[in-house]
Amino acid sequence: MLTGGLASLIVLALTFWILPQVSSEGALPLLRLVVIFALIGLLMRWVLTGVAMLIGSVGVLIGGVLSQFAVVYLGIRLDPGIRLTGGVEVAVVVSIVMSSISALVAWIAYAGSEDAYLNEMLRSARRSGRRLPPAPRTGLLIIQLDGLSAPLLNWMVMSGNLPHLGGWIRTGSHSLVPWHTGIPSTTPASQAGILHGGSGQIPAFRWYEKDSGRIIVTNRPRDAADIETRISNGRGLLADGGASISNVFSGDAPTSLLTFSRAALPTGRTRGYVTFFSSPQGFARGLVLTIAEMVKELHQARRQKRLKIWPRVHRGGAYVLLRAVSNVLLRDLNVSLITEQLVKGTPVIYCDFIDYDEVAHHAGPTRPESLQALEGLDRVVGGLQRIIDMLPHDYEIVILSDHGQSQGATFQQRYGRTLTAVVDELLEGNVEPVGATSRAEDWGPVNGFLTELCTRGSVAGSVTRRALRSASDGDIELGPAECEGRLPVDDQAVVIASGNLAMVYLADRPGRIPLEELAELQPRLVPGLAQHPGVGFVVVDTLADGPVAIGRAGVHVLKSGRIEGKDPLAVYDDPELVPSLLKQSAIPHVGDVVVISRMDQHTNEVAAFEELVGCHGGVGGWQTQAVLVHPSRWTIDKPLVGSDAVHEVLVGWLAELGQRVDSAGAATDPAQADPAQADPAEPEIEPVEAGVVS
Repeated sequence: MLTGGLASLIVLALTFWILPQVSSEGALPLLRLVVIFALIGLLMRWVLTGVAMLIGSVGVLIGGVLSQFAVVYLGIRLDPGIRLTGGVEVAVVVSIVMSSISALVAWIAYAGSEDAYLNEMLRSARRSGRRLPPAPRTGLLIIQLDGLSAPLLNWMVMSGNLPHLGGWIRTGSHSLVPWHTGIPSTTPASQAGILHGGSGQIPAFRWYEKDSGRIIVTNRPRDAADIETRISNGRGLLADGGASISNVFSGDAPTSLLTFSRAALPTGRTRGYVTFFSSPQGFARGLVLTIAEMVKELHQARRQKRLKIWPRVHRGGAYVLLRAVSNVLLRDLNVSLITEQLVKGTPVIYCDFIDYDEVAHHAGPTRPESLQALEGLDRVVGGLQRIIDMLPHDYEIVILSDHGQSQGATFQQRYGRTLTAVVDELLEGNVEPVGATSRAEDWGPVNGFLTELCTRGSVAGSVTRRALRSASDGDIELGPAECEGRLPVDDQAVVIASGNLAMVYLADRPGRIPLEELAELQPRLVPGLAQHPGVGFVVVDTLADGPVAIGRAGVHVLKSGRIEGKDPLAVYDDPELVPSLLKQSAIPHVGDVVVISRMDQHTNEVAAFEELVGCHGGVGGWQTQAVLVHPSRWTIDKPLVGSDAVHEVLVGWLAELGQRVDSAGAATDPAQADPAQADPAEPEIEPVEAGVVS
């Protein structure tokens, strides 16, 4: 309280010094203004929380920003010792300057870390927790650190750069267990398995469906919703009162927030959203730090180029903004939403933090800026543990990843052409390839956010639809996703890329075409791809032997294990590679030809078919080596292979906690059964302390 008041006084003094339109008759009016701001701000938050029930989350977003202006304007008008030259427009300018200085002061004070915002979440949780009765059973908080490989986490722990997560592992409270993702090594495939036990429906991050002529992009809301209907049986990981936050799929959670398959923002009753947009350390701070993150990205990209670091890719354009949004605004919003669910006593919470994965794609998995993103996420994990410690009920924390990342110069950088261009040279006749190799993954969170706005019947929804020219039931597809929709099938080939995995389809032929037929239709296609120096091997189906992997100097028959010539899979040194390829070959809509890029035997670098220096999707390097960090009192008896196996383990732990309900509606542990827990009451979350800076 005293620290917040002192910081507010400093911010006011700086604002009055910068802006000649506002001044004070000495120090006493400034002290009074700090108190007035605190009282008005507290009142505004109570009003905003109540009004949120009527106007919904979009109104909260607008109201949260406007309330900042209102607090400043009313405070200045109420204090007779403050002189303001001008009207409301000047007060708006003063409010903007004050919010910016406030966020800047907080950023300097905490070295740009999440501590200021986490401290505010802690105060909110402390006040709310005092009024809550203890929950009868321990809950489970599952944090997904997107793209984090087991070898990298192990190295970061040994280096001492992750004090919270590393401390758990060092003290023995938690165990670090690697798990193998299989192919495809992508977020949607892993989350389909982890959340639904249904990874067998997803052949890649994106794929082509011949029967409908559509390219499916898994983090596009419409496509994610369609996929969830295929993989869900209603009993997903989060079905028993859980919450899904910032995921591709819902896990059948009754509460889904910023989840692509449900394209839903928090509702009007989501006070975590209110807290984020109305608190001085929330949205206002986030905007300033977003700009700071953009400046940092520009500096880091220029530094890579100046020092001639290689491999690297271009890091300009929309990525600068997308990185800032994911690493600042979305991270803080996730923390706010998780805090709300923790306070409510939600039985199981699953949230995906994409910060590291986003940076590693463009900077490289082990580059300094990527490791800094991991260090920031470690502070978030520590902050969430501190929030749990203040609650009357307990949570176990599980940290996991969905895949790793592998580094390397891209296919186009190495060979001067895209894979689509290579396929074009190999095709005969009038067949022309259509490529779908864009960076739709980067735009997923933004498109999901905007899609939800467009589906609302409010004024904000109408304005958003008009601004983006969207139909009321259509997805927003800003960025590369705009070109990934329905394609004509006449005399075309489709080339789909997901990291260093690609798939080629002859679109006018139904089903997966076997090698014998491919040799007649396009005799140069399979041999030409297998012989290309940038390709490690291709997988095609055969009438006689089933799926086979073909390389430059040999063939590996996957079902029988027979090898002719030199084994094309040997260089990847992955004991799970053959089962993974067999499983992928059985997935509906897999490509006629599956292409895996080369891997350097000495550096483990791969060649992505997208312009990403860090990639995942196929095999080679660390991309299939995901990680699971769990309380040590739980044991895992066998190696975890595939995300469906992780799902089974997590469901078992939920059952042990008494948080899994059987088909009859009873808790799995009769000794801990509590029917009231199935529908926990929603407690009030007290607004945090008002003030320019906390």
